[in-house]
Amino acid sequence: MVVTMVAGCSGGTSSSSSSSDSDVIKIGVFEPLTGANAAGGELEVEGVKLANQLRPEVLGKKVELVVADNKSDKAEATTAAARLIEKDKVVAILGSWGSSLSIAAGDVVKTNKIPAVALSATNPQVTAGNDYYFRVCFLDPFQGTVMANYAYKNLNAKKVAIIQEVSNDYSVGLAKFFTDSFTKLTGDPNAIVSTGNYNTGDQDFNGILTNIKATNPDVIFAPGNFTESALIIKQARALGITAPFIGGDTWETNEFITVGGTDVEGAVMSTFFDDTNPLTEAGKTFVTEYKKAYPDRENIAAVTALGYDGYMMTLDAIERAGSTDPVAIRDALAQTTDFEGATGMITIDANGDATKNEAIIKTVKDGKFTYQDSVTID
Repeated sequence: MVVTMVAGCSGGTSSSSSSSDSDVIKIGVFEPLTGANAAGGELEVEGVKLANQLRPEVLGKKVELVVADNKSDKAEATTAAARLIEKDKVVAILGSWGSSLSIAAGDVVKTNKIPAVALSATNPQVTAGNDYYFRVCFLDPFQGTVMANYAYKNLNAKKVAIIQEVSNDYSVGLAKFFTDSFTKLTGDPNAIVSTGNYNTGDQDFNGILTNIKATNPDVIFAPGNFTESALIIKQARALGITAPFIGGDTWETNEFITVGGTDVEGAVMSTFFDDTNPLTEAGKTFVTEYKKAYPDRENIAAVTALGYDGYMMTLDAIERAGSTDPVAIRDALAQTTDFEGATGMITIDANGDATKNEAIIKTVKDGKFTYQDSVTID
C-alpha cells in the first residue's frame, strides 16, 4: 500500500499527478503500517508528519510526503522502496522502523542513488558498505554496552539468560553486542547461562522459559519486538520466574504495556529520548509542538522524536545542497555536523551513522514508560 499525503495535512490524500509539479519536492516515508511492526511504524510516521507540518517547505518548494507501507515484511520492503523511487520519484527516503526492513531496502537505494535516513534502525548493517543510507539514532554496539553495564553495575548480575528473536536482525545483533560486553565486564566466558531462540509471531515461550528457569539467571535480556517480548515476560511470571527483564528500544511502544499488563511493571529498556528531559532547545520545541498536536497523549515515544529529527535533518541537507538532486542531497547528508535535533546533536560519521554516546534508561512504572537514568559511554 502506498499513501500519498500533502505536506501539512494530517490525513488528506492527493493524486500522484499533482506531485509531478516542479514546485513540489517528494520525500518517501518507508514504514511498517500493517503487520507485526505496525505500531512502531505508526509512531515514526507521527514524528515525520509533525515535522512536515512545522516545516512544509524548503528551497521555496512544498514538501510532499509519500508514505509507503512495507507491511513488516522484508520482501515487501524491497518492493515498497522501489515503488517510492521508480513510481513516485522521491528525492530521499525516511525509515524504516525495524533494522531488517531497512537492510532489505539497502541495495535498492544504493543502486538508484537515492539517499535514505533510518530513524530508529540500530543494527550496524543498515549503513555498512552503503554510501546512500544514513541514520539519526545510536547503534546496537553502543546500546548493547549500555544494557550490559546496567545489568552488571545496577543489578549486580553475574549470570544472564538471553532470549532472542532469531528472525530479526536487530534482536540477534543486539543480543550479540550485549553478550560480548557483559562477558568482558564479568571476565567470565560462561556468564551467559542460557540462550533461547524464537521467531517473529511466536506466542508460546514456555519451553524456552522452562529451560531458562533451571539456570536461575540474575537477569534476563530479551531484545525483540514489543508484542512477543511482553508475552515472554507474562509467561515467565506465570512460571514463577522473578528475575528482572531488560531489553532495548523496541519495547518503548504502548502495545508492550497493553499486552504485558502488570507483568511488565519494572521492565527496563534503553531508548533514545525522554520528553520530561529534552537535551536540546530543538527537543523542547518538539515536545511543545507535539503536545499541541496531541493534547490527549501522556507519553511521547522516542521513535516519534527520531522521525521528527530524520525529516528536519533531511530538509537541512536539501537546503545546504541548494538542490533537489538526490546525489547532492546525499553529499550534504554525509557532511552533516552538529545538527541540533530533538534527540540531541547529530554529526554524521564516515559510515553514515550519527555519533551519539548517550542513552536514556526507562522503566515501566504504574503502567507508564518512566525516565530512570541517562547513560553516557565514550
